[in-house]
Amino acid sequence: MNAPRTLAPPTPQPFPQALRASRSRRRLSQLELALRAGTTQRHISFIENGRSTPGRALVARIADSLALPLRERNGLLLAAGYAPVHPQRDLTDPALAPALEALDHILTGHLPYPAIVVDRYGDLVAANSAFGVMTEGADPALLGPRQNILRLALHPRGMAPRIRNFPQWALHVIEALREEQRRNPDDRLAALHDELAGYVPPLTPSPGSAAGQGAGTEALLGFTVPMELESAGRGLLRLMTTVAVFATAADVTIAELKLEAFLPADRATADALRKDA
Repeated sequence: MNAPRTLAPPTPQPFPQALRASRSRRRLSQLELALRAGTTQRHISFIENGRSTPGRALVARIADSLALPLRERNGLLLAAGYAPVHPQRDLTDPALAPALEALDHILTGHLPYPAIVVDRYGDLVAANSAFGVMTEGADPALLGPRQNILRLALHPRGMAPRIRNFPQWALHVIEALREEQRRNPDDRLAALHDELAGYVPPLTPSPGSAAGQGAGTEALLGFTVPMELESAGRGLLRLMTTVAVFATAADVTIAELKLEAFLPADRATADALRKDA
């Protein structure tokens, strides 16, 4: 696995503004945060107004109460004047080897179905051999080192021409990216969202659908929108996805990895992929 690109850390916000922004994004009142963190609404107000300086233990409790991702926890501690507690290692660091070996084992075990590991920006970290069925016919420029899977999926020279239900399926990708950006703002995520949104046409209502939502495909499974992917020699592949993360990760890099596994949504797809194996 290749190490993720490293970026210079942004200049931290002053702690009162950083806390207020994190609380507002999670739509918590000062009172709700105070109750979760074991303090008072008055104390939270004083902190956000810069009239009180919290100790390290309270900052940690606030971060827990806000359920912040590790990167943002480090940022909140740094803004308060304390050293970050969660390391951020390169994927080549020997300390991360057990986690990467576990991911490789899962990727191999998921065959003959496609599975990938991506970072928080959707850049590919690893993939199993079945993933090639999804990238066939894509522009080689989209398949270079550290390819961005979200761009590959939605770009008109990527997978998009082969996705029969592209407007419906792509909308879910864009909405997930928008929600991630809302909860954990990042300039690179914002730029990626704006780029990808330009590739997605408006979702138009189909006969009998409510306001066009879930047009066609959602009714077929009822609980998920499958990707309907045209594949040479295999016909139409209908794939649903699951996403897994390391729930108890203590390292920022590992915490931000996502394993996306594609599963057949019907018997014909399962049979076609098994034949490839």
